[in-house]
Amino acid sequence: MSFIRNFFEHTGRYFLLMGRMFHLPDRARMFFRQLSKELEKQGLQSLPLVVIISIFIGAILTIQTKLNTSNPLLPTYSTGLVTRDTLLLEFSSTILCLLLAGKVGSNIASEIGTMRITEQIDALEIMGVNSANYLILPKAVAFVAMMPILVIISMAVGLLGGYGVALFTDVITVADYQYGITYAFTPFYVWYSLIKSLVFAFIISTVSSYYGYYAYGGALEVGRASTKAVVNSSVLILFFNLLLTQLMLN
Repeated sequence: MSFIRNFFEHTGRYFLLMGRMFHLPDRARMFFRQLSKELEKQGLQSLPLVVIISIFIGAILTIQTKLNTSNPLLPTYSTGLVTRDTLLLEFSSTILCLLLAGKVGSNIASEIGTMRITEQIDALEIMGVNSANYLILPKAVAFVAMMPILVIISMAVGLLGGYGVALFTDVITVADYQYGITYAFTPFYVWYSLIKSLVFAFIISTVSSYYGYYAYGGALEVGRASTKAVVNSSVLILFFNLLLTQLMLN
């Protein structure tokens, strides 16, 4: 019973917080100033991680697929095809967002949580500022805006990682890999991945903000809030991944 009570309590508080967040900013100039900072912090600073992970995943997928599908009945280009569809359908949206939930989500939760325990949020409320709108909206808008860009970069870099395997090793030929990544290409897979990434980015930014916003106590609570933000964001990403896949691909 306590689990059900906690679930409805957190769900209700989350939606009430989102209701406070979705208001026009009191000062547009201040909002865009905050937005530009968040675009750099959540988008540009995440780019090196996205590139490094994607290039290695693309290379590993190519090698593993080739080694585990060594069958004369399978066409030689199937390795490139499997690598491409795996990157487009799952890795560059779902798995990448799970990884960014650890980096971006924990950063958001700890930043807002620190402001809560140092009473900066209380000070904003006393001054009549909508703290949820002021603190959370720029983070959510910035991450949702940057996530599709990161996903597209991840797709391109992942395919380049596989191309590097074909170019510098004898695992697969360059011609077979290139033919595989272009064979029976379905453009909707890209749109499917981008739509998922928008949903996941919103989940990461708002759920992490929620746990940071209600992190009452001391420094220990900030750490707990960050952990809860990452765990719950990851669970929700997997749930909505299942839901969106069922709705969009069936």
